[in-house]
Amino acid sequence: MDPNPKPNHGISAYYQTREEHHAIISGDWLSQAQAAAAAGHPPERPPASAAALSAASKPFSVIDEFNHWRRKPDLAEAVAAIMALVAGIRSSDAATMMELEIELKKASDALKSWDTTSISLSAGCDLFMRYVTRTSALEYEDFHAGKLRLIERGEKFGEISLKARRTIAMLGQDFIFDGCTILVHGFSRVVFEVLQLAASNRKLFRVFCTEGRPDKTGLRLSKELATLGIPVKLLIDSAVAYAMDEVDMVLVGADGVVESGGIINMMGTYQIALVAHSMNKPVYVAAESYKFARLYPLDQKDLEPALRPIEFGVPIPAGVEIEKSARDYTPPQYLTLLFTDLGVLTPSVVSDELIQLYL
Repeated sequence: MDPNPKPNHGISAYYQTREEHHAIISGDWLSQAQAAAAAGHPPERPPASAAALSAASKPFSVIDEFNHWRRKPDLAEAVAAIMALVAGIRSSDAATMMELEIELKKASDALKSWDTTSISLSAGCDLFMRYVTRTSALEYEDFHAGKLRLIERGEKFGEISLKARRTIAMLGQDFIFDGCTILVHGFSRVVFEVLQLAASNRKLFRVFCTEGRPDKTGLRLSKELATLGIPVKLLIDSAVAYAMDEVDMVLVGADGVVESGGIINMMGTYQIALVAHSMNKPVYVAAESYKFARLYPLDQKDLEPALRPIEFGVPIPAGVEIEKSARDYTPPQYLTLLFTDLGVLTPSVVSDELIQLYL
């Protein structure tokens, strides 16, 4: 049996494995992110890669390496891809810089085709490729020095990506004030880290968690928050408008941040943002910069469907169609601010960041 099966049965790999577990990057951002991440915790040391653990008896596979990292519960899919690409550079037998870049491009394409519905996977690969190969100075170095430079850049990018959540948490928790009520939707690891840091800083607030059907991710988040001693109320998804007058802010994560400044996220995010906007409640988004994608959806149907199984608990009558799409698009006019490892951004700034990245 293939240990690394590709997504099948029309279900996105992101949702199959969920329970298991782009501006040109400037020196200023790098130093700020490092300083913010190091302020609370010592640098994270990732475990050994699959390439390092396996014997030289079998050839390197970027998909095997990616799956090794992807199975770690706290590691984002895009970061797993970045770590796999770094391992690919290190294990390459290429003899010239051109050959190495061709191999790296093939590895990136292989990862993106592994699950074409994953926005963060595709965006992370594209951003990594742009970051490690962005300077023409490499053309004037000898091959060995150039390869070492690529490895160094790739490892640095991986380290910063690993620390992105901590950076975002430090920025986002400043917007949480004593006595506030925060509405969250689904389970976002970066949103959880923002709330966790705010609670550790002795801020007093409560959280409304939507149930997050059909995978009930809100139940999981409510359990995690209750463990931290944070007051939590669980809402059925259809009770958002009913409860919104008690809410001071909405805080959600994102599967992807698109060029318009809008976000693609778990199904239901759009309607929550619409209700919040109509009642003058701020909607904040916590998202890592490696989720910034070169996409510009005009409506919901512009998205490639990411499907997930739906269980209603009762037999479905014959001939009844079921909507299985797992995510929706929220336009930028319904979002207030984005908390990212690049800083706190307005939705309009996202387009400027992406333009700079791909100049």
